[in-house]
Amino acid sequence: MWVLLHVGFIPPRIKNDKTPNDFAMDYEQLDIITDNNKHLFAWFVASNTPQAKTAPLVIIVHGWGSSASLMLPIARIFHQAGSHVLLFDSRCHGRSDGDTYSALPRFSEDLDHAIEHAKKSFTFNDNIILLGHSVGAGAVLYSSSKRNDIAAVISISAFGSPQWLMTRYFETFKLPQFLIHFLLAYIQWIIGHRFTEIAPVNTIKKITIPVLLVHGTDDNTVPIEDAYAIQDNHTGNLLIIEGADHNSVEKIETDGQHLINFLKQENLL
Repeated sequence: MWVLLHVGFIPPRIKNDKTPNDFAMDYEQLDIITDNNKHLFAWFVASNTPQAKTAPLVIIVHGWGSSASLMLPIARIFHQAGSHVLLFDSRCHGRSDGDTYSALPRFSEDLDHAIEHAKKSFTFNDNIILLGHSVGAGAVLYSSSKRNDIAAVISISAFGSPQWLMTRYFETFKLPQFLIHFLLAYIQWIIGHRFTEIAPVNTIKKITIPVLLVHGTDDNTVPIEDAYAIQDNHTGNLLIIEGADHNSVEKIETDGQHLINFLKQENLL
């Protein structure tokens, strides 16, 4: 049981089989170092507009078992709107180094390193916009709840709480409730964080900047009720995408103008 649980914390590796060039975007490849000396693979796509020096920076965080390359269709939306874009592979994903485990707090740590790297290395108008998908969505909400240098957040397909997500998963195996409670406690010990501390339904309460929640009607991994629960704790907007499942990046790209309009309404683009 314990071996299977630890194996479950090892996400599948998806290669970055495409680059920003495949989406008509020039880029700079980056190497971002974490506190424990792990290397994060990243791409910086600079704005190519005359107003590049005053353009915002959008940092995009992929989900569990995903990679930066799978988020390129979304990156193109913001690049075409004139912003700079930074994408990276979280630890244990894509072309970044592995580590002992991968979980929401690690995604958030990697995001924080990406933010600090960008602030030291690139010229933009000081407006940093975070966009995350799934676990990455939880990470952008968690990081934003602790930082004061973020201008806006776009959360796509976030789960309300890791506890809800894991409970639903364990229940598919018909495990007794006492064993599920024990497993959840063990996971919290592994990652060194209480679920209540990192749960989007709670972290969003600490966020005072604009937030756009995005969720698909056909998401069978994270039910849309999670999105409503998160929204109940914030004044942010909720964009419902009809027919989108948990990984429908192409449908989100089709509705990309809604994401741009959100930033324009907040005078960030």
